[in-house]
Amino acid sequence: MAKINLLPWRAERRKQREREFYVILGAAFAAAVVVSLLVVMYFSGQIEGQQARNQYLQAEITAMDAKIKQIQDLEKTRTKLMQRKQAIEELQANRSQMVHLFDDLVRTIPDGVRLASIKQNGDALTLEGRAESNARVSNYMRNLESSTWMTNPDLQIVEAKGNDKRNRYNFILRVTMKKPKAATDGDTESAAGGAKP
Repeated sequence: MAKINLLPWRAERRKQREREFYVILGAAFAAAVVVSLLVVMYFSGQIEGQQARNQYLQAEITAMDAKIKQIQDLEKTRTKLMQRKQAIEELQANRSQMVHLFDDLVRTIPDGVRLASIKQNGDALTLEGRAESNARVSNYMRNLESSTWMTNPDLQIVEAKGNDKRNRYNFILRVTMKKPKAATDGDTESAAGGAKP
């Protein structure tokens, strides 16, 4: 006898395929969700790592800016100290210049000439005085020209005033102070010798 299946096998197979489809669809959806979560977590970790690196770099930049500011302050302090040192060295080098200058003034002034005032402006000296004659002023200028500490005498004014024959001529001379090489070296050596204990 032949077996005849009267059950609706096509409907059953369709339902089974639908169940399999939904299971596969659910599994795919779950896998997609898991993969999406993993991708999100990975990129979140990357972002957090980059932010941590950025914060570290920012902290290092801030520290470096502070160090640069300290270096700039030290450079300003160094510049000020170097200027002070240079001023002190100039004062040290020039400390005996006035003594030599006045000594030279006494040696160069001839008889019949008197100085009334001496004015200094930098390396320029203005000498005002009185003389018995123009020849005495000329002699004084020659003496100044051959001086060790003064040079370039320039006569500004010479005029006869008053009835006093001994000091009749008023004059104004300008001279330039100079430092002889040998005297400069001697002053430096004496200053260095004086600085030793």
